[in-house]
Amino acid sequence: MQHVIEKASVLIEALPYIQRFRGETVVVKFGGSIMEDKTGVENILKDIAFMACVGLRPVIVHGGGKEISQQMKAAGLKANFIKGLRVTDADAIRIVEQVLNHSVNPRLVKVLQSYECKARGLRGDDILHVKKHTEKDADTGELLDWGYVGDVTSVDIAPVEAFLQAGITPVITPLGRGDERYIYNINADDAAAAIAKALKARKLVFLSDVPGLLADPTDLKSRISTVKIDEVNALIKRGIIDGGMLPKIMGAVNALTSGVLKTHIIDAGMPHSLLLELFTEKGVGTEIVQ
Repeated sequence: MQHVIEKASVLIEALPYIQRFRGETVVVKFGGSIMEDKTGVENILKDIAFMACVGLRPVIVHGGGKEISQQMKAAGLKANFIKGLRVTDADAIRIVEQVLNHSVNPRLVKVLQSYECKARGLRGDDILHVKKHTEKDADTGELLDWGYVGDVTSVDIAPVEAFLQAGITPVITPLGRGDERYIYNINADDAAAAIAKALKARKLVFLSDVPGLLADPTDLKSRISTVKIDEVNALIKRGIIDGGMLPKIMGAVNALTSGVLKTHIIDAGMPHSLLLELFTEKGVGTEIVQ
């Protein structure tokens, strides 16, 4: 009986959060190693189905890097990264588009639908407009070129809003189109931040391979529970924010300054971490706030 009472207590604790967030848009980005874990992916999607069931409006942006690398290898292409971004030539972009739009996306939609969540795939290249991503090397001044990799310049939110108004959860690929109509690969963190910004989402959640932002990268218990925008530059200078965490934090800052109320970075590998972060008092990740 005590066990049953404890379950009821958990539901009661979640009630004010469900009431507060009902009808609000929450953008969730996930990718990385969790995409290779069938049970982990199912747990995340089950959390999202729960969110939709209790009246939130989740929007999913997903990656698929490991599967892309596998397909490139099978095609005899070598994966090459500069500053954490995949160099994407004409051969690679065809594989990226095929994997994201025609393999990973339909698979995620099918799992969501198995939980009786109304979900549909949405090609990022139908709603995201981009410009080619280039930057200069800080040491040499040489122009770095990633090929068909883009930075989001605008988002057509009409199809996303139409899905949400119909009670459908959009599942979006991180692809975009440039002025010349070519498809470009987009860092999924950047794509999620741009979509959250355009939608003026209540929350933006990055599902990560770590429990959140760590004060000591070697110590998983050194999670920083809250980071304010004005603390970010100092944390970057100290090297606490770097590597794969940098685009998440900068995307969070960009979203927050554009109307998103709160952003979160949580551990995708912890079962139901998404619900624990959104619907409990303490949370389990790092929140970035104004």
